[in-house]
Amino acid sequence: MAAYKFSTTPERSRIMSAIRATDTKPELAVRRLLREIGYPGYRLYRRDLPGTPDIAYLGRKRAILVHGCFWHSHDCKTGRRLPTTNCDYWLPKRERTKQRDFNTKTALEKLGWRVLVVWECELRDSSSLIVRLTAFMASD
Repeated sequence: MAAYKFSTTPERSRIMSAIRATDTKPELAVRRLLREIGYPGYRLYRRDLPGTPDIAYLGRKRAILVHGCFWHSHDCKTGRRLPTTNCDYWLPKRERTKQRDFNTKTALEKLGWRVLVVWECELRDSSSLIVRLTAFMASD
């Protein structure tokens, strides 16, 4: 078994730059499900809304935030996994992300928006996710 080789700064930069911020696979999957269940017409990444929600239904005042379990520290197997390198950087960064998520949800709700957080791990069970999305969109 080969010993682990730490990445160099340019290599780490290349790896990190490959991580998408928009149009991620989980976001695309949620958008596909929304169209399938009859809720097209959403807007993406509205900068005029707090936190730039991934998916927004302006007339309905509904925002859907699609979070990666690891990056947003979800309480699932993937989200509980700790970084193995550079923990002094990553642990505080993940805490800041959790705080930002809370602030975003609170700010949207103060403006009268209903907010749904969809976790990456929830995409494994699309039938349950469809039920959640349908209930969220139909609620008053």
